[in-house]
Amino acid sequence: MADIAKKWEKVRVEYLRYIKTEKRLAANTVDAYARDFNEFMHFILHHWAVTPEKVESTMIERYMAWLYTEGRSGASQARRLSGIKSFFNFLLLGDRIEQLPTDRVDAPKAERLLPDVLTIEEVDAMLRTFDLTTAKGCRDSAIVEVLYSTGLRVSELTALRIDNLFFGEGYVRVVGKGDKQRMVPVGSAARDKIQLYMEHRRPKHSAEATLFLNNRGEPLTRVMVFNIIRRAAALAGIPKQISPHTLRHSYATHMLEGGANIRQVQELLGHESISTTEVYTHLDRKHLRGVVEDSFANLKL
Repeated sequence: MADIAKKWEKVRVEYLRYIKTEKRLAANTVDAYARDFNEFMHFILHHWAVTPEKVESTMIERYMAWLYTEGRSGASQARRLSGIKSFFNFLLLGDRIEQLPTDRVDAPKAERLLPDVLTIEEVDAMLRTFDLTTAKGCRDSAIVEVLYSTGLRVSELTALRIDNLFFGEGYVRVVGKGDKQRMVPVGSAARDKIQLYMEHRRPKHSAEATLFLNNRGEPLTRVMVFNIIRRAAALAGIPKQISPHTLRHSYATHMLEGGANIRQVQELLGHESISTTEVYTHLDRKHLRGVVEDSFANLKL
């Protein structure tokens, strides 16, 4: 049993190196795959003393059934099966197995949850909570403006560099998943807020290339941005569950209402599949805020 466990561990290290260096998945995606793989590995080792090459489809089906009995959501089950398929594809590419044991395993239907969307008044209310006489208030206000008027992922926002700003052209260059780059229009309100923040940015931090910094001059983390958004929503009296992704949802919805077609929004959001973008098409809002109008105007140029 110990020898089999060592073989699993060896393959695990090789697989994670593969998805990180060759498939170039984002660090947080690699971490999620690693957690899911560890759970699957321990389940197999607990029930069957087999190496990865000897795993059969019935074993994977048992694992999927166990996830269901544990109350895991359809989306969670589907994500784990996707990771398992990725792992066995890796083994197949390395000629370690002759056929995929996942071929006959059906993915559960993931629930299609409707994204939360902020109203225009709620976005404005959040922005009014910031004290623009302080460096922190200017930074946090700029963060909300950028998230809303560009639809960036929080990981893309925290990685945004000063040399990614092309305000003369009205765009920012975004490095997304898999290091794929895209140019995204940025509204005048967000540009103004960034300029104001840059005026308050302490001189000793000027050598740091990352745009948004904490009070120690270090890049912000995703958790820090989440806390900024959550606090602003609480101060604005918004009862919804708010996260940075809520602003991304709101941006996409309002862009579609403004006349952007779904292919344009797909490109702006950096979605690999248009089916991911289609979730926004059912939503109905009546007004566009100025920052999104500016972005849409730039898009049409």
